[in-house]
Amino acid sequence: MNNLSLMISSGSPKRTGGPDLPGGYGAIVGQAQWAEEHGFKGVWVGEGRLVTNAIVPITLIASNTKRIKVGSGILPYRTRNAALMAVTWKTLDDLAPGRMRLGLGGWWEPLATRCGLPNRKPLKAMREVITVTKGMLAGGLVTYHGEFVDVEDVKFDGPTDDDDHSYPVPIFIGAVRMGMCRLSGEIADGVLLDFLVPPSYTSLAMEAIREGAAKSGRSLDDFEVPQLIAASANDDDPQAAIDDCKAFLTQYLAQQPHISEFSGADEELLAKIKSILGWPATKAEITEAMKLVPNELTQHVAACGTTTDVLDKIAEWVDHGCTEPVITPLGDDPFSTLNSIAKKANLPKTGAG
Repeated sequence: MNNLSLMISSGSPKRTGGPDLPGGYGAIVGQAQWAEEHGFKGVWVGEGRLVTNAIVPITLIASNTKRIKVGSGILPYRTRNAALMAVTWKTLDDLAPGRMRLGLGGWWEPLATRCGLPNRKPLKAMREVITVTKGMLAGGLVTYHGEFVDVEDVKFDGPTDDDDHSYPVPIFIGAVRMGMCRLSGEIADGVLLDFLVPPSYTSLAMEAIREGAAKSGRSLDDFEVPQLIAASANDDDPQAAIDDCKAFLTQYLAQQPHISEFSGADEELLAKIKSILGWPATKAEITEAMKLVPNELTQHVAACGTTTDVLDKIAEWVDHGCTEPVITPLGDDPFSTLNSIAKKANLPKTGAG
């Protein structure tokens, strides 16, 4: 298993190294440098809530690594003008040529509406954003009059752009439901699938992706399917690792309907969890509610337990279509999980730089 990637955390995990930067950014860069040195394929940086602008850590990571691929996992697709989106990733490709990956996804409600961008007609909006962004990254002059994107004769205007220079930035859709998976197969370069869903969900998503590819008459030979995987490994206390993922799952079941929809949790369990958790949820509420969540459900949708348990579970998602497991390590010492996975999977260490 040599195609692992890492979901970068905004926290400050232990033993990350990295430059001396305020605001936790040194630790974020350190995580990416660790992943590069330990043979990981890529790192992904999210931007979901009003916490951090992902372009800042992505830029820092790109400028402080040399080989690893760097992606947004994800950027909310309507929060930036499509032309500005394209020129941002052109600029990042100038900084780290051939290493950037643009992941776009939904900005979940009610936040989207509160910010004046209600998540209506997401398939149509995503198609328009990607069409214009891809056209500009290809170096072309783009005109597009849509419902969500309206541009007239826009083109990159840098000193090297007179010859229609293109920028090889693949675009991934952060898809959850099957309509967006079909759109991914039709127009995107890859799909970034979510976590806390069973391997059977990955098979369902792949069916939809193939339907989308058939609609546009394209091959999926180079289509990439990274998937977020919540993980915790503890060979001394496997239950502690399961509990790390169980707490994470409990909060998502209460607050994220797109997760609970595919998790396999029954409605009675969901109702009981929601009756305990508020918004935002306190640690005490999560601790109480997670007592309702069985180990079986947790290990159905997360890679947790011993290191062997974790790798065996990751292999299930790969068997169902995932081409790049994106590890989201959980617990008080996530780098213990990462080190255990890297060692057991025999990832080729590349050394610093």
